[in-house]
Amino acid sequence: MGFTIGISRGIRDIRSGSRRRSRPSDGTAAAEYTGLWGWDVVPGARATAGVCSCGRTDCRAPGAHPLDFAPVIPAGATLDEVTAVWAEFPGASLMLPAGRAFDVLEVAESAGRHALARLERMGLPVGPVAATPDGRAQFLVAPGAADALPELLYRMGWDAPAALDLRGLGLGSYITAPPSDRGGLGPVRWLRPPALDSATRPPQARLLLGTLAYVAHRSRA
Repeated sequence: MGFTIGISRGIRDIRSGSRRRSRPSDGTAAAEYTGLWGWDVVPGARATAGVCSCGRTDCRAPGAHPLDFAPVIPAGATLDEVTAVWAEFPGASLMLPAGRAFDVLEVAESAGRHALARLERMGLPVGPVAATPDGRAQFLVAPGAADALPELLYRMGWDAPAALDLRGLGLGSYITAPPSDRGGLGPVRWLRPPALDSATRPPQARLLLGTLAYVAHRSRA
């Protein structure tokens, strides 16, 4: 009940906030994720010419990780609450923690596009799907998929995820959310944008995995 109220309040705040020109666009975008889709959001680093805004010269993921000391903005946070936090991290990218509301199955973008088309033709449930500027497609699925991935693939008769160029991202991993830039390479975009049903109840990985594995295997053959 409280979650539903949080979403409704978020929708009202976002709509009214669209008329307040002083609102930062990144804060408004973050509030859409917390208020409309019920996802946590974390301010993330950005990169320019390979140099990460975190300031570490040895950064292993320039422009593709949460900022140090940045708080997790919880699902259900309102526009005012989100923009108050975002004001402390101007220019931050939008990052979503995996392993909470969803896990991620990631494949090459070309394979992901073919798999998405097949899944939709078959009428199978598909959640949000993002495409990164470095050529990856990210399918949001129910939490727990990353840990279960090797066993699920084994039961389906497939080799290890690495051999298929298919990996799972779970607790402890973060994805860059559209429309933020990732790694200085360009913006992340939606191949299939979130909707209320698929955002709050992403599909079980087993419903998508057979098709994803098959298309990933064909693309590497």
